[in-house]
Amino acid sequence: MRNPKLPSTNRNSKSIAIATIQSITPTPKILKYQHYILPSPLEPTNATISISIFPAIMAVSWEESVTYSINTVYLLFSAYLVFIMQLGFAMLCAGSVRAKNAMNIMLTNVVDAVVGSISYYLFGFAFAFGDTSNPFIGTNFFALKDIPNSSFDYSFFLYQWAFAIAVAGITSGSIAERTQFSAYLVFSFFLTGFVYPVVVHWVWSSSGWLSPSSTSPLFASGAIDFAGSGVVHMVGAVAGLWGSLIEGPRVGRFDAFGNPMPMRGHNATLVVLGTFLLWFGWFGFNPGSFDKILVAYPSTTNQGNWTAVGRTAVTTTLAGSTAGIVTLFGRRLLVGHWDALDVCNGLLGGFVAITSGCSVVEPWAAIVCGFFAAWVLIALNILAVKLNFDDPLEATQLHGGCGAWGLIFTGLFAKEEFVVQAYDAGVTGVARPYGLFMGGGWGLLGCQVIEILVIVCWVSATMGPIFYALHRLTILRISAEEEIAGVDISSHGGYAYSSHQDVDQPRFYADYMRMQDQS
Repeated sequence: MRNPKLPSTNRNSKSIAIATIQSITPTPKILKYQHYILPSPLEPTNATISISIFPAIMAVSWEESVTYSINTVYLLFSAYLVFIMQLGFAMLCAGSVRAKNAMNIMLTNVVDAVVGSISYYLFGFAFAFGDTSNPFIGTNFFALKDIPNSSFDYSFFLYQWAFAIAVAGITSGSIAERTQFSAYLVFSFFLTGFVYPVVVHWVWSSSGWLSPSSTSPLFASGAIDFAGSGVVHMVGAVAGLWGSLIEGPRVGRFDAFGNPMPMRGHNATLVVLGTFLLWFGWFGFNPGSFDKILVAYPSTTNQGNWTAVGRTAVTTTLAGSTAGIVTLFGRRLLVGHWDALDVCNGLLGGFVAITSGCSVVEPWAAIVCGFFAAWVLIALNILAVKLNFDDPLEATQLHGGCGAWGLIFTGLFAKEEFVVQAYDAGVTGVARPYGLFMGGGWGLLGCQVIEILVIVCWVSATMGPIFYALHRLTILRISAEEEIAGVDISSHGGYAYSSHQDVDQPRFYADYMRMQDQS
């Protein structure tokens, strides 16, 4: 970086610029500014020499510039991958609902992104990463004030924003096909701007009371939730749980005797496409959570974050694949046929579960994670039907149940070497609690259980009242008539498809309004 330009001078003055910097950071800090007016023996008696000491910037070394640039590009690319998951969510949701509600669920995915962007910019990032002295909630960086600085820059904000809008997408799936559009606007803003960021501060901020990066972590460990099995997936799932419970099942999902009625999605092609897009995006979600790729481990000669990034991608793939194949055969035994939709959800359940410990477990342990994640999802789906709980996308069971299992799994199988690499850049001589089954004691597992409990309590205490208030104000659920006709025609002026398959339903909004007038 070049030195700053010298100030302008006149014939009776001379200027000198002297430069130093405090440290090499994205935004070098100003040390001081001094201005001296000295008599000049070389000019007439009324002349002076002006000597100014400016915050000039010493040239950053070529190697450091390249390192910073590559790390920034890596984080931005990871953010783009995570954002692609929004497209995956949209396709998955659209295929999982009935055709008469496809436009509605697509629009809610767009709303989650745009409303979440404003909410996270204004409040969310500040609550998540502001104020390093407060273990509960951040209190600065609102509307990105003082960003960039020596700790955060715009690329870090963008990456965290992509995570935030994914949370609201999980909740939207749980309450699909029966929710008023205005309710989406309210809960999406509140969830993205306040509820989720507080949990982020607890676990991912360096000052959070559950953070493993804290100066005095809980049980000398802190909770390891590397990419968010709890922080992201459980938060969205618990919010969706309360929304589904307060709204109740969709019309026709259970008969008068409580027996389940088939109500499958209309397009398996979209579900499979969405699943593969989510799989692709997960390579930004999990490996990208290292934030930096060019970090060498001092205890080795040829390893660094680049090694851990590759291993994390492998563990992610193995866990999801194992869960998918176990679900394939498990559902075959239960229902008697091969079901593509169940396999897709099983695959996603494995990804959700490994997200917590993806960076700190061996590849063989990821297979264990995926195996049990599949059975957790299958069991919770059976329980949901018995309890007459209706979640069109199985989001509560998938993201909540598999997310909780993922946290427990990390407390059992985290490897000490990988924990030190992920949280201490592989520095030698550092001791951290690690997985119980790997000989690391109960400290880490205790923190994992505490994270599960506090997420359930926090989200229940915040989102439960929000959904109940929307219900009492009659702006949560649509009427039974609108639900039967379809949210597309009743709220959005027409169907997502020009040739709608339900011939007994009105084709256009005007037809719907005439039917309403006649009734």
